[in-house]
Amino acid sequence: MTKRKMITSPDPPPPPTGRRRRSPRFQHLDGGVDQHVSVTKRSSSSRSGMDFSMYAYKPDHEDITSLSAEDPKKTLLEKVDAPKTPSPQKEEEKKKKEVVKRKKSTPRRTRIVPGSLKPPADWMDVYSLVEELRADRSAPVDSDGAAAVIERDRGMKVFRFQVLIALMLSSQTKDAVVGDAMRKLQKHGLDVENIRATSDKELNDLIYSVGFRNNKTKFIKQSAEIMLSDYNGDIPPTAEKLMELPGVGPKMAYIVEHIAWGNVSGIGVDVHMHRMFNQLKWVDSTASTPEKTREQLEGWLPKEKWGEINTLWVGLGQEVQQQKEKVLLKAIKSSRPKDAIKLLKRLGMNCKSVAKKYGLESLLEDAMSKENVSILNEINNAE
Repeated sequence: MTKRKMITSPDPPPPPTGRRRRSPRFQHLDGGVDQHVSVTKRSSSSRSGMDFSMYAYKPDHEDITSLSAEDPKKTLLEKVDAPKTPSPQKEEEKKKKEVVKRKKSTPRRTRIVPGSLKPPADWMDVYSLVEELRADRSAPVDSDGAAAVIERDRGMKVFRFQVLIALMLSSQTKDAVVGDAMRKLQKHGLDVENIRATSDKELNDLIYSVGFRNNKTKFIKQSAEIMLSDYNGDIPPTAEKLMELPGVGPKMAYIVEHIAWGNVSGIGVDVHMHRMFNQLKWVDSTASTPEKTREQLEGWLPKEKWGEINTLWVGLGQEVQQQKEKVLLKAIKSSRPKDAIKLLKRLGMNCKSVAKKYGLESLLEDAMSKENVSILNEINNAE
């Protein structure tokens, strides 16, 4: 029996000597310059008997994030984390580009010159009909509006101040509520000196029923201080100066200027007038706000109408919304009932439904079928 000769594996190749070339993926840590790498030999062995611990690498510094800011050799990590401070010249160029971009995206709106627009074809007929319907002056604005709830026996300064306060209270508030608040203030003493001396809490309690009373309390107190310091206790004399008071916008300013000073430099347009004039197509589709509606109205409406148009049309809008039976009867009895009823329909009133609710169906049918004079005489004889 022959003995087998044992074959032994050759000894493993010796480890490479000298410095190893740094892997490219680590070169970015120091800008491509090889770091001095020391080789540490560890006393560990694998199952095959080969010791691979000799190939472990240990850089000269333990952690790149531990480098101080004073280290002259900046790492890429520090460069990325460092905040970028653009130069003033680049900042200026960026601002100029933004301004140019804004101008291109939002073109400047040209102001409408009064008298430069063509008036609607039917405006005079409709306007005269509204004057007839509002001849009785029986809307809430006529009894509780800014011109109706003023103490006229206390001098012109107090008169003008109360006009301003009534308009400031009227925002987002019905006229009847404004009238009640004004009477409470007048009982308390509604003049600029007394309002300045009144505490915020007491003033807020006096106008408790009006909308946005907290803001209005603040605005009234601030306005009283301004009037005493800048206008000798009087209100500003022009709409432009009135608009500098806190809480006073164009609508308020133009109405106060007309009632308190007797001057007219613009039309006071509220949201109800804005809605009605859009329903009548007296302004075009670009009149998306009361202020734009005001500009378009001033573009064609004769200036002698500017002062009266607010009370006239606000009262009609109140009757259409709150006093439907009364305004329908006035339309039926008017000199042009057909046109008056059509006007109410254009303003969003369902005349048939209102007539049915209040038993006015026969009168409505007669008004729409007979001549104007005959229906007027028939109604007058029936009364």
